[in-house]
Amino acid sequence: MDFTERYSDTVSSVAAAARSGCRERVRRLIAEGFVIDSRDNRGWTALHEAAAAGSKECAREILSAAGTSCGLRSLVNAQTHEGESALFLAAQRGHLAVMRLLMKAHANINQFTNDLSCPLYAAVDGGHKEIVRLLVSKGAEVNGSYTACRWTCLHCAVYKGYREIVCILIGVSHLEAVDDHNITPLFVAAQYGRGKCLEILVAAGANVNAQAADLATPLMLASQEGHESCVEVLVEHGADPNLACSSEWPQLPIHAAAEFGHRRILERLIAVTDRACDRGEGMVSPLYMAVRKASQSVELLLREGYSPDAQDCTHILGFCSPLSFALSLTPDRPESVRLLVAAGARLNEDHWMHALALGNTELLELILQHRRMPDPGFPERRRGAPVASDRAPGAVLSLQELRGLVCVALSVVCSAPCWLPLLLRAGLEPSLLIQPNMLEEADGDVLNYLLAFVNWSTLSPPLKRILDHRLEETSWSPHACFESVPCLSHLCRLKVSGVMGRPALSSTPAVQQLPVPPLLQHYLQFSEIQPPSVALSSSHPRLLVSDLIEERRHAHTHRHVL
Repeated sequence: MDFTERYSDTVSSVAAAARSGCRERVRRLIAEGFVIDSRDNRGWTALHEAAAAGSKECAREILSAAGTSCGLRSLVNAQTHEGESALFLAAQRGHLAVMRLLMKAHANINQFTNDLSCPLYAAVDGGHKEIVRLLVSKGAEVNGSYTACRWTCLHCAVYKGYREIVCILIGVSHLEAVDDHNITPLFVAAQYGRGKCLEILVAAGANVNAQAADLATPLMLASQEGHESCVEVLVEHGADPNLACSSEWPQLPIHAAAEFGHRRILERLIAVTDRACDRGEGMVSPLYMAVRKASQSVELLLREGYSPDAQDCTHILGFCSPLSFALSLTPDRPESVRLLVAAGARLNEDHWMHALALGNTELLELILQHRRMPDPGFPERRRGAPVASDRAPGAVLSLQELRGLVCVALSVVCSAPCWLPLLLRAGLEPSLLIQPNMLEEADGDVLNYLLAFVNWSTLSPPLKRILDHRLEETSWSPHACFESVPCLSHLCRLKVSGVMGRPALSSTPAVQQLPVPPLLQHYLQFSEIQPPSVALSSSHPRLLVSDLIEERRHAHTHRHVL
């Protein structure tokens, strides 16, 4: 081998002529004694250049000059520093005529490159169907594992979406060949949305329920990526929508469709997925996944009858309900919270903590738009008094939910300037908040606001002593009216409130039905009472709600408020 030639582009004279496709120059240089096997800094010879350029005639001249059979075989199978043979370069670039010439010269059709590729894989990757057909007809290895991920040629053809090449390979390839993640070609078709290739594979008998190393199925990945046509083909040909796709928890294709908001796919999977996933023990409702990213999925699942409360998934996901998950994501997922609350999701103390602890008025308002305060259970109302249907729409808070609300409220008195006006305007019975700790800890403005909604003259002696003590230590300055007997108009207002129920008075339409002047209608709704400042106490630390909930779980003593 002659290394004496040196050129600015690092290639020999014969290689430079072959690269340009000049047959006459190649012939002349060879006749003048220039060598044909000199390599450049990439390890390329003149034959590599001719093959890459697709110059059949230049390649023929070079092969003819190789002389002996031994020299010819050595030259034709010579590899670059990357392990590429002339045949590989011709296959990679789609030069069919050069391929035929090299194969007549006994080129190795299964020779590997450094990155574990081969001429057939290169032809498949480039979409050169006639070269693929030629190599397959000459016995090229079809089922070998190529590249670092151990894909077969069929994997590659499906990934690229080359239907005609898939048809060439389908009869000679192993349909269930797997890569290093246990993924079959059909899995690749489903994952990347190659619907036509998927149909070919299914028709050939490929397993539609193949599972990857992590237990994912083709239906799971097609649902996650939003490939509707692939989902339809798979379901129609027996793909199991109830096959668990994760070893960590029973994840199903419907979870993927719900999480990524693929509405049409979700509708299709709802029809075929076992409803045990909705509330079944050890299962996970798709609502949990829908809450994470796609509120439109939440809406669809609720409309199709999935429970807004689902099952407790604390041991699997760390959340006891979809609403708990949605609240942990606020303010990023307010629409999911609204949909779940409107659908009747149960509210527990943790939920109220999210709404009350840090003065999250937007969240509290959202909840109160869809959940109403219960009537306090007074005797039967007079004929004509407003009933539930006359008031704002939405489910009524259960006694347990109300108890949780009040308990949380009494434990976060420091943020009462934010939540107290909203709760009282929504119809919460104010006497539920007239508790010792409320009178002891509330800001003066908050305390004045709360007392304005009750008959302060009827407070019990212990409660009055608390107020007297605060008055003595100047931590509270009462309104002047609190020092006297409540006026008759206020007592009448309280009486009307007791007869109608405070939830009814919170509804403007209900009050407008009363045969009283507009001025009195406003008075009945306590409209003249100015709410306290919404500024939180500066001494109150700005903790995360999750920290407050955890602290409450470890230290809270339940107050019997009802």
